[in-house]
Amino acid sequence: MAKDRSQRDDYAAPLRRLLTGVVCLCLLAIFLIWRIDSPRVERFRAQVIDAVVPSMGWAMVPVEGAINLVRDFQSYQRLADQNRELRSELRQMSAWKEAALQLEQENARLLDLNNVRLDPRLTYVTGVVMADSGSPFRQSVILNVGARDGVRDGWAAMDGIGLVGRISGTGQDTSRVILLTDAASAVPALIQPSGQSTLIAGDNSPAPVIDFLENPDLVRPGDRVVTSGDGNVFPAGLLIGQVTQDRFGRLRVRLSADYERLEFLRVLRHHGSEVIKDPGGLVVPAPGVTIPQPRPEGLGENAAAETDDG
Repeated sequence: MAKDRSQRDDYAAPLRRLLTGVVCLCLLAIFLIWRIDSPRVERFRAQVIDAVVPSMGWAMVPVEGAINLVRDFQSYQRLADQNRELRSELRQMSAWKEAALQLEQENARLLDLNNVRLDPRLTYVTGVVMADSGSPFRQSVILNVGARDGVRDGWAAMDGIGLVGRISGTGQDTSRVILLTDAASAVPALIQPSGQSTLIAGDNSPAPVIDFLENPDLVRPGDRVVTSGDGNVFPAGLLIGQVTQDRFGRLRVRLSADYERLEFLRVLRHHGSEVIKDPGGLVVPAPGVTIPQPRPEGLGENAAAETDDG
């Protein structure tokens, strides 16, 4: 058995060398034939290609299938990426839609507020907010208008929408405005639509406190807060803000004025409301009705009768 195996090995080695030599010669011949520039060789090459290539179509089927599979996978990956991008854009559009709705509601609310008509006798002078140089008040600003412009202590200062504070201290060219958020600020106010009177007191926070409210159950978050005019300090009807509620359940005011961008303030010239001393003077007599005149003081009934007779 060992002898037969050795004989097979002796035949196999030369046979492998022979086959290797034949394959190399064939490859060399094909290379030379493909490199020879001759019309006859060219016709031969064309005949070989016509005979071999069509019959190799079956070998290209799996290759083409693999290529199509790769292309389909790449197309699916592109579709998945586009789907993710579209979902992200849809979320952004939803956020923009919500922001647009909020802006639309705020715009409608501001337009409604702009329909409020204040006393036509109220005039104002506009001042530029300057850097605060320090004061006993924690929440205050300096304006570049003062006594030369006729500004007086106690006058109201507003931005484009709501009340900001009051004048407290005037110089020749400047004046100080105590903001509603300062702890020293207290403004008589009216809550609409319930009509309850209250006091808006600052506590050095962005939302002043609503104090001395008679019936808190009638007040809801979102109610308008305006000045009441009590005390003859501020004119009535100036917008302050809206009712809100903090996390402890205490009612506060979300101010309408933009305290983050106080650049220009309007100082309202308010010389006080007209005081009516004779309420009867408001009653206008109907046509044809004669109002009896009061009798002179010091006359008795007989004197009054003589006066009527004579």
